[in-house]
Amino acid sequence: MGALIFLHVLGAVLFLGNIITAAFWKLSAERGRDLAHIRRVARNVMHADYWFTLPGVILLLATGHIMAALNGYSLAELNWMTASEALFVLSGLIWGILLIPAQRKMMKESVVAETEGALTAAYRKTSLTWDVFGTLVILIPLIVLYLMLVKPF
Repeated sequence: MGALIFLHVLGAVLFLGNIITAAFWKLSAERGRDLAHIRRVARNVMHADYWFTLPGVILLLATGHIMAALNGYSLAELNWMTASEALFVLSGLIWGILLIPAQRKMMKESVVAETEGALTAAYRKTSLTWDVFGTLVILIPLIVLYLMLVKPF
């Protein structure tokens, strides 16, 4: 069980660490207004999702389900585990449906911005969408983390 817990915590560190630092990188780059840096960060945020966020998700889901089964937690009733899983799925849906397309569009628009010498209206609009829904995708897993630690019901 110790190895499963370690892998689960490692998944949480990879996942939460990357989504929080990705937001920091993006906001910092945009505040700096260096268009080449904004373009690199837009690309690297996407790469970091594949290298850190996705493996974190896989570790969390695999180890979480194994530990739930080993400890007799039911996924068929409302409890902290099923609430956590529903919230985790919600954050994944937001990420897949809104954030990944927004990241791809920001990557494309950052190239245009660098050519034109200023951020485009399309980049700014997409960036705002990323900021709003990215904030949700950070807050929701933090609620999941709380539920996992406290197990309130």
